[in-house]
Parts: sequence; structure tokens; C-alpha cells
Amino acid sequence: MQSNDWDGMNRWWRVAGGLSMNLALGTLYGWSVFVAPLEAQFGWKRAETSMVFTIAVIVFALSFVAAGRLQDKYGPLACSLAGGILVSLGFYLCSFTTSLNYLYLCFGVIGGLGNGFGYATPIPVMAKWFPDKRGLAVGLAVGGYGAGSAIFGPLSQLKLIPTYGLPATFQILGAIFLVMTIAGALLLRNPPPGYRPKDWTPPVVQGAAVSRDFTPGEMLRTRTFYLMWLGYALGCSAGLMVISQLVPFAKSVGIGAAALSTMTLVVGAFGNASGRILSGWMSDRLGRINVLRTMIGICVLAMPALYAAGSNVALLYVAVFVVYWCYGTQLSVNGVAASDFWGTKNAGINYGILFTAWGVAGIIGPRIGGVLYDRYHDYQAAFYSAAALAGIALLCELGARRPGAKS
Repeated sequence: MQSNDWDGMNRWWRVAGGLSMNLALGTLYGWSVFVAPLEAQFGWKRAETSMVFTIAVIVFALSFVAAGRLQDKYGPLACSLAGGILVSLGFYLCSFTTSLNYLYLCFGVIGGLGNGFGYATPIPVMAKWFPDKRGLAVGLAVGGYGAGSAIFGPLSQLKLIPTYGLPATFQILGAIFLVMTIAGALLLRNPPPGYRPKDWTPPVVQGAAVSRDFTPGEMLRTRTFYLMWLGYALGCSAGLMVISQLVPFAKSVGIGAAALSTMTLVVGAFGNASGRILSGWMSDRLGRINVLRTMIGICVLAMPALYAAGSNVALLYVAVFVVYWCYGTQLSVNGVAASDFWGTKNAGINYGILFTAWGVAGIIGPRIGGVLYDRYHDYQAAFYSAAALAGIALLCELGARRPGAKS
């Protein structure tokens, strides 16, 4: 096993690269900022503009699998460069939007591909450089994805769009993201084969099989994969069901425009980022599955609490922060668990397959929430159904074990 005496500085630059990449990519969560100006300019309906985000999520999840395979085979640089260029190009081309189909192509397809290729590289790179602090490193890198909308959402809404207009805002963001993602991509490199941090000895996992690298086929033959996939899909469906209904729910209980913007662009985004970072750090000490179980369990309680908070802004902010925290936890800790359980050699493709659970959640979670509201004309059914889905996700995580570990 090789060690690098300079790894204390060198490898933390990889985290900076992943963070820079994900801060740009995470503006996908800030899509709502562009919805009202586009609808005002072109007269489009909410269902039509909502499809932009849906297409981006589907393309993101599907391209992540292919991108994961490519980065495993050829390394992270080409994959991350492609992601950065595509997401920046997507934003720039959006400035010439005149039709919905054009917007679907630029933001949905091109931007979705950029997210898939860009997001596919930081997690396996961090997992290889930080076997001793894997949860913290992955959490810091992907935490940028949660925080991106908190930075660029308000910047766009409060400064860029009012000052320069929507087309110029897309162009400015495209240029900024190109610089950030290219800089991040250049920092994302795999360590030498057999790398081990100085003075670090791999821990012995009692009752588990000898650590090895699973191929995708071998991973798919483990019971743990299916339990974790279901837990991931249902847990994120619960989170996205509530998140997708937050704005109309808040408006229905009389939350003002300023408080509403703060809730979605700041409180929610920082809850998402905090969950990714701090839950990743906690998982280094408490175990991946234990943290997932704990946070999904908290989510079961947080969903009804959010509904009960109603028009109390302070309580609503707390509940929103917790819901986003629990949601963000799943996006970081599942990625770390995949590397722990099935090895780092094929971490890109293996986590890509597991990540399809998030793609499914991105489709069914908001859809179920909308259907329930249309049927009952109240958000209680959606929020309580989300709690039920989180409860089922918790049962799945309770049954999951490290492959080869005794029950």
C-alpha cells in the first residue's frame, strides 16, 4: 500500500474541486427562481414549466449510470469536464429561449446530462482519497450541491434578473459555472493504486466478509442492494413529495413573499447542505446505516410536524430545515455506503445504479403529492403520506446489512 506524505494538503484539494463542481451543478434546485419570469414573458402554465425540472431529473439519473461507468474506466477528468461544459452550455443556451421544447432541450436534456456527468465524479474520487474520513469528505464535496441554490438562487432573483434581465442572467450564470466546473474538474484526480493515508490502518469490521470490490453484477446479487435501493427511493420520494408542495402550502397558510423566498432558497438549501456534510461526518463515527436509520426516523416525525407548524414562521423554518436535512443525508450517506459495502474500484457505476432510486423518487414523489392535493384539496394527505413512505424506508434500512455481515 502506498502513502503520500503530502496527502494532508494534496487530497483536501480534491474536496475543493468537488465542492466547486457541485456548487454550480446544485443550481438545478434553484429552478423555481426562473419559473415566474419565464411564465410572465411567454404566458406558459405551471404544469408546462414544471416539466423542465422533471426532464432534467430523469436525464440526470439515467446519465449518471453511464457517467459512473465511464469515470471508472477512464478516470474522472474527462467525465467531469464534460459535465461542466454541458451544464454551462445548457444555461447559456437558455438565454435564447423562445419555446418550451427549446427550454426542455437546453435546461432539461443538456443541463440534465451535465449534472449526470459532473455529479458522477466527486463521490468516487473522495471515497478513494479518504478511506479514513470518507463520510466527511463526500459530505463536503456534495454539500455544495445543496448549497448552490442558496447562493445563486437569491443572486439571480434579487440582483441579476432585476438588473440585467432573464436572458443575460442565463448567460452570466453559464460563464460563472464554466469557470467553477472547469476549475473543479482539474482538481478531481484519482489517487495512485493502493493509496493509503499516512499512519492509517483499515478498521476491521467484525462479522463482515473480507472487503473487496464488487462488480455491478455481484452487487445486484446482494440482498442489501435491494433494501437500500427501496429505502433510498422511498425516503427521497417522501422528502421530494413535501419539498414539491412547500411553496403552495406556505402560501395557503399566509406566509409572505419575503419569508417564502427565505424558506425555500436559504433555510431549505442550508438544511440540505448541512444534512449532506454533517450526516456524512456523523456516519464516519456512528456507521452509515445507523445514520440513515436515524435521519429517516426523524423524517417520519418531521413531515406531520411541518404541516402542524402552519403559519408559525419560526416553527415552519425549523421543520423545513429538518426535512431538508434528512433529505440531504440520503444523498451523501448512500454514496459513502456504496463505496464501503461494494468497494471503490467500481464505485462510479455501482453508485450510479443505486442512484436510479433518486431518479424514481424525483418523478413519483412530486407526482403523488400533486395527485393527493387535487383529490383532497388539502396538504395534510400529502404530508402524512410522506411520513408513511419514510416509515417504509426506515423498515428497509433496518433490514439492510453490510454484505457478508451477520444479522
